[in-house]
Amino acid sequence: MLRIVLPLILLTLGCTRASGSLPEAVDAQEAGDAWVESTLARLTLREKVGQMVFPFVTGEYLAVGSEAYDRLRDWVVERRVGGLIISIGPPLEVAAKLNLLQQLADVPLLVTADLEYGPGMRLHGGVVPQWRLDLGGATSFPPPMAIGATGDERLAYEMGRVTALEGRAVGIRLSYAPIADVNNNPGNPVINTRSYGADPRRVAAFVAAHVRGLQDHGMLATAKHFPGHGDTNVDSHLDLPVITADRARADTVELVPFRAAIAAGVAAVMGGHIAFPKLTGDSVSATLSPAIMTELLGEELGFKGLVVTDALNMGAIVKRYGAGQAAVLAVKAGNDVLLMPPDVGAAIDAVVAAVERGEIPESRIDASVRKLLQVKADLGLHRERLVDLNRIPEVVGNPAHRALAAEAAERSITAVRDRQRLLPLGGAGRRRVLSVVYTANPDPLAGSVFQQTLASHLPGVRTMTLDARAASELSAVRAAANRADVVVFSLFVRVLPGAGTGTLAVPASVAGLISEVGARRPTVVVAFGNPYVLEQFPNIGTYVLAWGQEAASQRAAARALAGEVPITGKLPIDLPPFHARGEGLEIAGRRASAGAAQ
Repeated sequence: MLRIVLPLILLTLGCTRASGSLPEAVDAQEAGDAWVESTLARLTLREKVGQMVFPFVTGEYLAVGSEAYDRLRDWVVERRVGGLIISIGPPLEVAAKLNLLQQLADVPLLVTADLEYGPGMRLHGGVVPQWRLDLGGATSFPPPMAIGATGDERLAYEMGRVTALEGRAVGIRLSYAPIADVNNNPGNPVINTRSYGADPRRVAAFVAAHVRGLQDHGMLATAKHFPGHGDTNVDSHLDLPVITADRARADTVELVPFRAAIAAGVAAVMGGHIAFPKLTGDSVSATLSPAIMTELLGEELGFKGLVVTDALNMGAIVKRYGAGQAAVLAVKAGNDVLLMPPDVGAAIDAVVAAVERGEIPESRIDASVRKLLQVKADLGLHRERLVDLNRIPEVVGNPAHRALAAEAAERSITAVRDRQRLLPLGGAGRRRVLSVVYTANPDPLAGSVFQQTLASHLPGVRTMTLDARAASELSAVRAAANRADVVVFSLFVRVLPGAGTGTLAVPASVAGLISEVGARRPTVVVAFGNPYVLEQFPNIGTYVLAWGQEAASQRAAARALAGEVPITGKLPIDLPPFHARGEGLEIAGRRASAGAAQ
């Protein structure tokens, strides 16, 4: 029988080794096992299939009796879904909503979320554009590639720890993280900075640390996207990528981090919507392939935990299969969780029908449901499924957690090149600084923290903003650049799953302006997102990577440019053909430089 051992679960149940209560822990385990078997025995076939389905739930306010409430009530009460994947919402609102749904559920729900770079990725109140007001929320770390740039696995562990503590406070018990993909394709439109890097062994080390950080503190981890989504040039949210790697390459690249995650005791593995024809002999998505999800993952790699599909509403699946057919194929492939089917009812109906006609043995359904119930028992959900709303402000987004995110961001800043020795800014002859923020998507807060922080350290800095629609403003930037001693272009160009490859590039007009200004004036380019944009202006003299758009990364980048903190990050990827993994200048902050001079 599957058992997930999480150290804090014993604390949740009030069973600590220090109090000498090992017999109580054994009693609790036996009670949990009994609950699993009794619950499984009383569920009908349709209810058991429902336990395998995890629909998508948004995090906004929910009024009882509303259309949204009726839909969720139908899923939880009538369809008996086994869990949910919660999306963006304020922490208190999300927690209240989850408590309400847990009270409606017969069997406790396993609540999951995408928390790849910390709880702030989902637990956030959003932005009020007209007042440029950030409503705040949980702690946001820089993306995994930034953590990779620090070279410090401890920070991956700490990101997992903070995610577990803050996520559990609102009722989330499983994170769809870490990403175990090796981003060895600069043209990858969907993984990019979501990966820890391009070196399989280093990615493996960070992935294992991330797993331990989550699971040592009571949240289940999920390694994704098996068997590896790093070497793709198609976004699986839009269509099916194909990776032509053979087994020898997969063993030395793609599978290395997944083996490390399994060795670290990862609770779940998510399959990827990717075809691996040299591994399977066909063009079927890995998620729906028994050769991948059962034979390779389960039998060869020995993984016995939860097997989760990637979202079944993604283009790679819906363009080829109906909601019902995809669900049946996913179960036959070996998946325990059917994540985000486009039609919950159709998915359940199709799997039930497949069992009734003998296509899928009911014992196969029982095996998955027993796993899920055992996980819920190990988490203590059969005893207590609600969270204390009063504790949330004490845990979520607290200063100690934010300080860790700030440390990670500051240590991630990477100076790839500084040919004119412009860093840090504000030295003799560099008093007039023009700071230009470009954002690929209109965003009232993109670059605002960066601009404010830079201005606080470099009085007199002039700031300007461009977006993809602002071609008419290029001449104003060009004129302002002519009057500046140094020009800083900050590029907010990041991965947006489902948006396609275009959002990862700077428009040709803006890239041309950067190259033009860089040829005439001392120029610094800072990438807050896609690090590979260097290829659009390869002759730029100073190139700095801040990796992410979160407030911590914006603040860290400004402080680093101003010389308030040293720059120490190293590339966890190659920037072909210009720079190789491991490169990165070390630039002392002003205080360190002053101390050395004395």
